[in-house]
Amino acid sequence: MQIIELFKYMIAQKSETPDDGGLLDFIESYLPDFTAVRVDVEDVKNLFIYKKFADGDHLCFAGHVDVVPAGRGWDTNPYEAVEKDGFVFGRGTQDMKSGVAAFTQAVKEAQNFKGTLSLLLTSDEEGEATYGTVKVLEFLENNEMLPDAVVVAEPTCEDNFGDAIKVGRRGSINGYITLKGKQGHAAYPEKAINPIHNIAQVLSDMAGVDLDKGDEFFSPSKFVITDIRSGMQVTNVTPSHLDMMFNVRNTTLTTQKEVTAFVAKNLNGLDYELRLTQGSYPFRTNTDTKLVKNIDSSIEKITGIKPKHSTAGGTSDARFIAAAGIDVIEFGVKNDTIHSINERTTKKEVQDLYEVFKDLIKTWK
Repeated sequence: MQIIELFKYMIAQKSETPDDGGLLDFIESYLPDFTAVRVDVEDVKNLFIYKKFADGDHLCFAGHVDVVPAGRGWDTNPYEAVEKDGFVFGRGTQDMKSGVAAFTQAVKEAQNFKGTLSLLLTSDEEGEATYGTVKVLEFLENNEMLPDAVVVAEPTCEDNFGDAIKVGRRGSINGYITLKGKQGHAAYPEKAINPIHNIAQVLSDMAGVDLDKGDEFFSPSKFVITDIRSGMQVTNVTPSHLDMMFNVRNTTLTTQKEVTAFVAKNLNGLDYELRLTQGSYPFRTNTDTKLVKNIDSSIEKITGIKPKHSTAGGTSDARFIAAAGIDVIEFGVKNDTIHSINERTTKKEVQDLYEVFKDLIKTWK
């Protein structure tokens, strides 16, 4: 297969989380000279496949073959790679079968490498991610096989292919506040404690407020309120409590400690309960590492663009890789239609992504 043929084949395999659509078996057979290890857990499929060319660094390409549900309203069949208006349409074209196809083809065609090449693939990235990449990393650590550097081929580019790589990600702190009051009759507000009125007095000091100033790589950690619920859906009873949910995409400058202090400052004197959970932790790969310098060089060689180093966006499995102490970056096609109806990319972007990965392998030193 050539790269575009491989890409279209992958799009045609329906692989909604945690189904891999048979793609991991296919990739294993597509790379017959590589040693395959399956780390399947419950209904999640995971593949680690590698080849040692020589002594030296272990470079791994990582990603997921699962996609989110297609949804309704597509102009084309979401599980058929349809060329239309200069684009290739289909679920996963950007997120992230373009990346998987590009690095699979680049690794397949590698003739020489100064070390070990591998792929780490899962069908559990778009879901809970409980039994996916983390389980493969556990296996690799237990068997002393962790890679030295990892490229996650998530879509990263903004306006033009090649304009951005992710050198880190913000963390994600989820917050749940229960503000307590005293239920009463709306005609006698002095006999009740109305939590809606209480939160209204401080909401403007909390909603959308930056908890730090950010830095060269991270935008500020912002307190984003996502849900407020209270009341009995009647007009003559004031509520006994109010529930509020929020999210903070945090930098390395803000932790749960700072979030707790911020809430306490603003709800001072009120009766409340706060619960925090951390979905992911912030990380940043040093931009002076071999990985960043080499991928920058390959991108500029193929595209003529020097990519910026970004930490914007949501989370990815790179967070698990970074937590294992491994240098990791993300680079892939443009990110402007992921998870949406009529997701699409271009053949040129997929072709160029494959060329970047080929050059990265060829020039690694």
